[in-house]
Amino acid sequence: MRYMLLIYSAPTAYDGMSEAEQGAIFQEYFAVTEEMGARGVRESGEPLQPINTATTVRVRNGKTLTTDGPFAETKEHLVGYYILKCKNLDEALEFAAKIPDARFGSVEVRPVQEIQIPS
Repeated sequence: MRYMLLIYSAPTAYDGMSEAEQGAIFQEYFAVTEEMGARGVRESGEPLQPINTATTVRVRNGKTLTTDGPFAETKEHLVGYYILKCKNLDEALEFAAKIPDARFGSVEVRPVQEIQIPS
């Protein structure tokens, strides 16, 4: 089963941390990403650019509207994701708990809905 791990963090989560502390967290990310690869579950995953680079698109009455920034004001922002192919939810949750931002924010684990697209 495929799972998407959506990583949320407050924009200020790393404020006040030294470069060494931030570097240690990035090393944890490298380690968990390497473990995902070694165990053969990682399909993809990337960090996202900061929230101020986002553009939200809406179509209303046939008109496309764009807004700078996210759709809603929130305390935590989507900062990255992984897509994993795990044997079950427990394995996906195991990896979610190893993601460093789970300590500062949250990691949402959602099954990917597999859709057969007609050719």
